Amino acid sequence: MQALILAGGKGTRLRPYTAVLPKPLMPLGDASILSIILRQLKRAGATEVILAVNYLHHIIQAVLGDGGPHGLKITYSLEERELGTAGPIALAFDRLDDDFLILNGDILTTLDFAGLFAVHREGGQAATIAVHPREVPVDFGVIRTDEAGLLIDYDEKPTLRYEVSMGVNVLNKAAIAGHIEKNVRLDMPDLLMRLARAGEKVFCRREPCFWLDIGRIDDYNTANQIFDSMKKDFLPES
Repeated sequence: MQALILAGGKGTRLRPYTAVLPKPLMPLGDASILSIILRQLKRAGATEVILAVNYLHHIIQAVLGDGGPHGLKITYSLEERELGTAGPIALAFDRLDDDFLILNGDILTTLDFAGLFAVHREGGQAATIAVHPREVPVDFGVIRTDEAGLLIDYDEKPTLRYEVSMGVNVLNKAAIAGHIEKNVRLDMPDLLMRLARAGEKVFCRREPCFWLDIGRIDDYNTANQIFDSMKKDFLPES
């Protein structure tokens, strides 16, 4: 299994921490976010990782090197400018396997990467999206009306339930080839919708697991607390 990790963002919502340190190298306990992901990928059977880097890339390369300490082959794909969450695929396209995992380098999860990859391969999908349930309480009464402004429904302080992308996907190289272009910005939702509109099979994989996107300072503080209390869940070998 091969993985492309998106590790080039500036992490502006985590400033001032990310003014001197790239977000994927932010510490959780005695490891960095990216190191935890790499250890999980190794345990899941990954042998090669390509890191799509940009901001403070020299620090990431200096810390991780060729991946030897993690038991992985690590190479780098440098973005000269920001290319979104799918644009970096085109830069590394020639190095990618027929099917590959692509994930954000700033997540904390217990997702079964190997299981996700196996489901994708067995189903022959163009893409497989890892999704996670979310609940958002609304602090107001939500009203629905018809076109004439007459009341249809009044729901007092409802809880909205929906599914979100975990920032972890498996893609088929041949299926996406005609939908990406080198050095052209493209985000993952746009790529996945292009595939769906083209009639390609895009599967959403639901799996009970923990997941947290570490995008803000509050999220980072939460991640530290949870990692300390659930370390064996994230890194069973530790």
